[in-house]
Amino acid sequence: MRRRNFIATGAHAALAAFAAPAIARTTPAFDAHIKPSGLPEEFNPREIGIDDDMPPNEIHVYPGPFALHLTLPGNRAIRYSVGIGRPDLYESGEFFVGDRRVWPSWRPTDSMIKRDPGSYAKHAGGMPGGPGNPLGARALYLYQRGRGDTFLRIHGTNQPETIGQSVSNGCARLINEHMVDLYDRVPLRTRVVLHPMT
Repeated sequence: MRRRNFIATGAHAALAAFAAPAIARTTPAFDAHIKPSGLPEEFNPREIGIDDDMPPNEIHVYPGPFALHLTLPGNRAIRYSVGIGRPDLYESGEFFVGDRRVWPSWRPTDSMIKRDPGSYAKHAGGMPGGPGNPLGARALYLYQRGRGDTFLRIHGTNQPETIGQSVSNGCARLINEHMVDLYDRVPLRTRVVLHPMT
């Protein structure tokens, strides 16, 4: 079973004490393509204290510090470093995980194709899941009540240089290694809050 290296050593060992929800785990052949990112240590997930009294098992994305918090009991959270949407495409609000997929397929939205046909029109028919797919190793699909699928995702990426940047079409991204760990902890219906840019 592949557990992420950051859980095994140092300060990150404390994270192992928190059992992930009972989610069926798979180890597809593509997982062999997940390589260490080479990101600096400060970008690795870590357990932190939080000031707000939030219920456990929620996701909160804070665009300013490029941080995603998965809340834990006792005013604690696991902090992951993320890339977020560009300022004109970032959408704050309250969502829930309406679907979750391993090595998901991807199709650019119509608005993405219209905005940048040179980059996206060639993928209008979609792209199968795999190491070259922009959604990476795992994806959490964000839904809203009364709206359904918002086409916003929390997903993996094999571009570590985009972490800590406002670069996406609205989604939050983690390196694949970290995304697999988050995915294993997050069941369907998990509440997700994308906090406003300040």
